[in-house]
Amino acid sequence: MLDTLIPLAVDGLASAALIFFVAVGLTLVFSVLRVLNVAHGSFYAIGAYVAASIGLWIASAGLNPWLSFPALVFSAAIVAALFGPLVERCLIRWTYGKSEAIQILVTFGLFLILEDLQRIVFGVRSLAEDTPMQLLGSTQIGGVVYLNYQLLLIGLAVIVVVGLRIMLTKTRIGRLVTAVVADREMAQSIGINTNRVFILSFTLGVFLAALGGALATPTAGAAPGLGAETMVLAFAVAAIGGLGQIEGAALAAIIVGLARVLAIYFAPSLDAVAPYIVMLVVLLVRPYGLFGQAATRRI
Repeated sequence: MLDTLIPLAVDGLASAALIFFVAVGLTLVFSVLRVLNVAHGSFYAIGAYVAASIGLWIASAGLNPWLSFPALVFSAAIVAALFGPLVERCLIRWTYGKSEAIQILVTFGLFLILEDLQRIVFGVRSLAEDTPMQLLGSTQIGGVVYLNYQLLLIGLAVIVVVGLRIMLTKTRIGRLVTAVVADREMAQSIGINTNRVFILSFTLGVFLAALGGALATPTAGAAPGLGAETMVLAFAVAAIGGLGQIEGAALAAIIVGLARVLAIYFAPSLDAVAPYIVMLVVLLVRPYGLFGQAATRRI
């Protein structure tokens, strides 16, 4: 029994970790900016392509292969620095206070632009670079072989959850973000620079999405269409957990990750639809998600 449960749990949590990075970025952006960013999955895909490209360059240049680990984080930082402030200032800022339909149309247009940009820069071929996974190797427990890289992903996801919670509750920028989330107009009236908070929050959301893509590269690589697939999955996780809820995104990612692995183990034909079956069941019981609550709408 344990020979089945332990690999299932490890595979499920590792899958959940990758989903969580992009979903928590989407959740953070929505909670602060109140914008449904359909293009969020594109930052995941770009992070994956950049990480794969840098990893392949490190290998071809004969550099120390252990540099591939900081390269994963560096790739996400590059994507965040390039796209975060630029997209927020030039596009997302003009959707604040607009209807959800306008936000979705604008960010969907951005998604199409970023998809074409990926094809122009990286082409239409897949990229794979698994040096980090090979370097960490595997561990055999009870006759079952586990990839140490999977355990690393789980640990990093836990660090991100704890780090975000500490940032929001214990730091000055976190208190500013909390104030803006609670009442944007009141925050502006007491002198908080909400535009700066929006830029920082959006850039952090982009970084988390790109980090998820970069960390996925050693196990899954980067391929055309990755952004669209990830975008839909991230919205499903955010809806299950409750839009704007960080802990909800973490729990929902675990549920979705385990659901996907269970489908792969016992019903492979349901692999693609398992997350959305879970979403349907949860939303039928709790329309606002596991941690979400009905809120008064301002008009």
